[in-house]
Order: sequence, then structure tokens, then C-alpha cells
Amino acid sequence: MANNKGMAPVNPFLTYGYAGPEYFCDREQETADLLSALRNGRNVTLTAPRRMGKTGLIKNAFYHVGREKDGTACIYLDIFPTRNLYEFTQMFGKAVVEGLQSTGGLALSKITSMLTHCRPTLSIDPLTGAPGLSLNIVPSHEEQTLGEIFAYIAASGRKCYISIDEFQQITQYPEQQTEALLRSYIQFSNNARFIFSGSSRHLVSEMFLSAKRPFYQSTQLMELRPIARDAYYRFAEGFFSKRGGHISEEAFDAVYLQFEGQTWYLQAVLNRMYERFYDVDSVELVERTISALVVENTPAYQTLMSLLPDRQVEIMKAIAAEGAVAAPTNGDFIRRYNLKAASSVSSALKSLVEKELVYKTERGYVVYDRLMSLWLKSL
Repeated sequence: MANNKGMAPVNPFLTYGYAGPEYFCDREQETADLLSALRNGRNVTLTAPRRMGKTGLIKNAFYHVGREKDGTACIYLDIFPTRNLYEFTQMFGKAVVEGLQSTGGLALSKITSMLTHCRPTLSIDPLTGAPGLSLNIVPSHEEQTLGEIFAYIAASGRKCYISIDEFQQITQYPEQQTEALLRSYIQFSNNARFIFSGSSRHLVSEMFLSAKRPFYQSTQLMELRPIARDAYYRFAEGFFSKRGGHISEEAFDAVYLQFEGQTWYLQAVLNRMYERFYDVDSVELVERTISALVVENTPAYQTLMSLLPDRQVEIMKAIAAEGAVAAPTNGDFIRRYNLKAASSVSSALKSLVEKELVYKTERGYVVYDRLMSLWLKSL
């Protein structure tokens, strides 16, 4: 997880990836809390809306673990693309074997003898030339293979920190026993600690806070909040001033308040302004930059809206116009935007939440994509 020497980014405001703590804003307390939980034997559930910086926090914590050079294996996987237990097991197994091998794990021949229901094979990426590993699981043997992977983790003798991002995805698998199956292995995994992160708060909360679910009260809960304004301004101004430029507090506040401190959007705007201007000393420059980003993404938004029922589109427009809606079935809100009956609004809103196009905050329902919200408001 350490930054590669000689590979410093041209633009310090990253919109994806992790390039080391120099390019990671604050989160000192969150990093310390996360590491403290893992080191003291507690699994963690980390929740936040998408683009708040969950992945960056995890990789920052893993960077510091790597600096200690105590042989701990830090393993990260994002299971959002998986659709069933077979795909999960394949991704999980690959990540575990590669992660343990990178810290001097068991020989491949030993791994092969332990993973009897899948065949790990080494390969070379034809584009990058980098070595890789694939697992070919015997069909219909996902559960047995999963057990073998956890046995391999135990046999490795290594302390492992394993982060499973978008963990709520397992609730969508056709295999309804997946939660109970994973819980049965994880609770007896003595040398591995887990971070379960997710952006769908209602699903993640149900998984870990409902007494009816296998993972009930089995982890320490952490919710990621926006980075404090002052810390973020110091971070941004530091990079502008390093090359002889400046970003005014007024201009920075215009970005921060527009996106309520949501990390990715701040990074996206700062990235473009750093690319184009040495000095950002007016709100007008900020507004121009944000408008350009909205225009850039307009074709994608138009395509998405064309796939939604008219009723859902109208509700998204209404929420965008309000900014946040605490009571979407309220008569005044419905009349103001010429919406259908309250029951119709409720069912359409439920669908939008499930599609993660709208989510509920402390202020009310908001459009998930903040740039899309600005685009909808302009219509």
C-alpha cells in the first residue's frame, strides 16, 4: 500500500486510488480508531455514502500497517461486481492468496494441496507483464472452497486484516445462506480481522443491527463523516502554495459548502482548478469549474434518466430543486411539484433508494450524485 517512489502524481488532488499519506487529507482520528479496533481483535463495520472516502481511509490504514513491517497481510476486495456466492468465493480466494503470498505465505504447491476444490494458477498479464493469479473453482463447490480458503488463512500463520468493500452486496445473492455461512467461518478465524464497509446504510444497518441477522452486534460500528472544513482547507492551500499559487478561503468554502464536504466531489473540483489555475481567488472560478463538470457528465445523466419511469424522474427533479426533502409525502411538497398521490410518491421513492439514486441523510432525502443533482436542478 505504500506510495511508489518516483511515481508522485502530477495533480495532488486524487479522484481515485491512493498515493500515500501526503495526498490523503486528514482522517487521522478515523485511521487511529480503525487500526486500534483491528489490533485489539475487533472487526469493524464502516459505513458512509459513496464518494465519502471509505476506500481511501482503509488504504491509508493499511499503508501504516505496512510501514510497521511485522508481516501482517492487508487484503482489500470490492465485491460490488459479484452476483452470487461463486463469484464472491472466486474474488475472495484470489485476494487472500495474493495478499498472503505478498508477505511470504505458503508455497503454491502447499496452497494447491489445501484448496482441493479449486485450482490456483499463476499467469502473466499480457498488457502489463505483471504476474497474476486465478482460481478455477469446481462448479457447485463454492461452500467447500470457502471453508478451504479460511483454513488456508489459519494455516498461513500470518495476522491478516481483510477489508470487504460494499459488503451489503451479499444480501443480493440468490444463495440466501451466504450471511450465515460467512459468519460461521469469520467468528472462528483467530488470526484474521475484518472490515465490512458499505455505502447502502439501510442494508448495512439491517445486517449488523437486527437481532434476526447472523452478524448482529458482531462488529464495532464506524460511520464516516465529512472531513472538517479547516483541515481540508489547509490540505488544499498547501498544494496550491507549494507551486507558488493560492486558493482563497472564500473560493474553497464555495466548493466545500456546495458539496457538504463530500470528499470525491471536493477532490474532483480541486483537481480541475489545480490543472487550470495557479490562483483561485474568486467564487466565479469555482462556479465555472463545477458547471464544466456538470456539462461533461450530462450525456451519462441523460441516458440514465431515459431508463427511469417518468414518475421517478419527476421526484428526482423535485428533490434536486429542494436540495433535501425531509417529508416527501407531505401535501405541500407534492402540490408544489405537481406530483401524484402520496402513496405513488412513496413507492417511487422506495425504488429510487433501492437503486441508490436517492438516499436519506439527516436533513432528508437527497439525490445521491451531487453533480447530477445540480444538472437536474438546471432543467
